[in-house]
Amino acid sequence: EEGTALLRRDLRALRALVLRTGTAGAGVAQVRNRLLGYRDEENLPAASAPVRDVFRGIGEAARAVMGLRIALDGPQDESDDSPATARSREELDAEDAAIDAEEAEETEEPKGLQRPTTRAAVQVSVGSTLAIVGGELLSTDRWYWAVLTCWIVFINTASTGEILVKGYRRLLGTVFGVVAGILLAGLVGGNTVLAFVLVLLLIFAMFYTAPLSYTLMSFFVTAMLGLLYTLLHTYSWEVLVLRVEETALGAVCGVVAAALVLPVRTDRRTNELLVTVLERLSDVSEAAVTQLSGGPAEELLDKARELDQALGDLRSATKPLTHPVTPLRTRRTTARYVVALLETCAYHARSLAATAELLPTHPSIAADPRLRGAAGRTVRNIRTIATRVADDEVTDPVETGPSIASLLADDDAARYGRITGRVLRHLERLDEAVVGLARPLDVPVRALER
Repeated sequence: EEGTALLRRDLRALRALVLRTGTAGAGVAQVRNRLLGYRDEENLPAASAPVRDVFRGIGEAARAVMGLRIALDGPQDESDDSPATARSREELDAEDAAIDAEEAEETEEPKGLQRPTTRAAVQVSVGSTLAIVGGELLSTDRWYWAVLTCWIVFINTASTGEILVKGYRRLLGTVFGVVAGILLAGLVGGNTVLAFVLVLLLIFAMFYTAPLSYTLMSFFVTAMLGLLYTLLHTYSWEVLVLRVEETALGAVCGVVAAALVLPVRTDRRTNELLVTVLERLSDVSEAAVTQLSGGPAEELLDKARELDQALGDLRSATKPLTHPVTPLRTRRTTARYVVALLETCAYHARSLAATAELLPTHPSIAADPRLRGAAGRTVRNIRTIATRVADDEVTDPVETGPSIASLLADDDAARYGRITGRVLRHLERLDEAVVGLARPLDVPVRALER
């Protein structure tokens, strides 16, 4: 009965706190302090479990009311705050800071011709127009092959270099496919059953190799067409040669449109993706180190997946730079070196995240607060490199110095939990790989004295 009476009193107090009726000044602070105190387990009155849950709900509702009052009325007098009220204010401030940070991170989406979809649509329209005109000059019956190639080279590409590489691969596969189609048509002759079986096998090979190699897929498509024309009794080697001509025309039209109409240079595209990879790498590394240092748990696996996705996008965007036929040998070597170092960084960052995920349950891994300071240099270096890539005018150096293991050697290791050799190994390799990124990206390096 006492618990029920107290509950009724506090429900009325909560209503008065919401409406600001019957209380003023110090009375409001006292009521708020009492209700917010129910958020702490030791301040709950002696009652049954369901009633205690209601008291907890009253405390949470009082916290929401305080947040609403702060949002509507601005800063309030904190002189009469109890420890529970002060802690609630800190939580609200932290939530506001997190919301502000998320809003600051949201970048304004490009509009008009700067939007990637709009730009691609304009480029495809111009390229298709050129392909239609040129295709009609080559053949009034097969002009659509040029248009189809022009469309295809724009699929899943975002820069002029990617379009050029995709067009080259399609043309290469088509040329060899024409040769294979002519040879197979000559071998099959009038055997309809054998031709049909080979067509099915080539269709299987076409779909099987599509995720692996665009050149092979184009090869099997063209070879299959040669046999298909044999089945339809419309085969002629002139048609297959015409396919090569139309394919080459469509690829050239696509490249010309991408290079002259709202072009996106490969360097600009790769720099944007490189910044994204470095930001994801920084997020994963910082979150993993924070958790290994005894900080709050985060969704490390989700962050690691975002890093892998960003690295995959960068790897695809650098294909024009790393292709064997590129004449820029120095850039090809640099691009391969940077991607390899980023893959090394991603591997060690993922390993740290996986180890941090095991922290609550694995007996051989314990949190060590010293790691936050020792590994802070690595996280700062990643952010410095990302800032340098995004803005060439930034001259902040990457810092290098004693190894992370040596930074922990002089501390009181017995005071903290055990840190496995695996964690230190990944941290040191990550630090070395990040410093190694500075040279190819023209970021100055400064050695620190211990």
